Amino acid sequence: MNPQAPEAQAPDAQAPDAQAPDTQAPGAQAPGVRVLDGQVAVITGGSRGIGLGIAKAYRLAGAHVVIAARRPDGLAAARAELLRVKGDGEVHEVVAHAGRPEDAERCAEETMERFGRLDVLVNNAATNPYMGPLLDLDPPRAQKTVEVNQYGMVVWTRCAWRAWMREHGGAVVNIASVGGLVVDPYIGWYNATKAAMLHLTRQLAYELGPHARVNAIAPGLIKTELARAVWETREPVLTAKLPLRRLGTVEDVANAAVFLASGASSWMTGQTLVLDGGATALPIGVEG
Repeated sequence: MNPQAPEAQAPDAQAPDAQAPDTQAPGAQAPGVRVLDGQVAVITGGSRGIGLGIAKAYRLAGAHVVIAARRPDGLAAARAELLRVKGDGEVHEVVAHAGRPEDAERCAEETMERFGRLDVLVNNAATNPYMGPLLDLDPPRAQKTVEVNQYGMVVWTRCAWRAWMREHGGAVVNIASVGGLVVDPYIGWYNATKAAMLHLTRQLAYELGPHARVNAIAPGLIKTELARAVWETREPVLTAKLPLRRLGTVEDVANAAVFLASGASSWMTGQTLVLDGGATALPIGVEG
């Protein structure tokens, strides 16, 4: 924050009797409007957890959704769940591994063949095959983590860019982690790939602008089934010192993902939304 001189007024302040002009950003939508109406969104890791939550929110916002994941049975169950969400957009599922470039290319091709456009890409799929000290990390698990979490997002973004966004524009939403901003005793390598994701978000925002916008979300601990073992028995302890006194929900992340995909964020790129209940705002070395 830049301090103002005692009598100074902020550059964008209105005079007391002035009427504020209509400054709605291009593409911005009023509350309640289907802000993604008719758009097509591809979501990796879209069969469960945060990915499925985002797919539901996008469908509710009027989008056609393409969910990509490895297991056909998981995709079938997710499709059935998505069709119960209010919305008239189509739901298409693609069996794909986020760490395999050929699967990313096939998913982009299928999306274009079915819908003729690819407006939004959500790089949500991630893996964490190793927990422990960095110096005990073996090459296969190190490589697998990078292939999915770090290089995978670059490959999927490239496919969406070449298929549609280069000529028609679009939005990329990267689901990173607050772990990319902090130190953890057990998942340092996973967090390193998430830190790389945050940097690559800025890099791609620079390289793909002005045609495509690229932003990220860095969630803290979210109450998903996958993380149930972490939070279920320890929730009171985990939330006791958080400024907002609760853990995050899938809906918290999904709401942010709708914002980043919509015209409401049309002048935002290369940025990261941290959704952690205030965890990274806690003071260091202060009790209570």
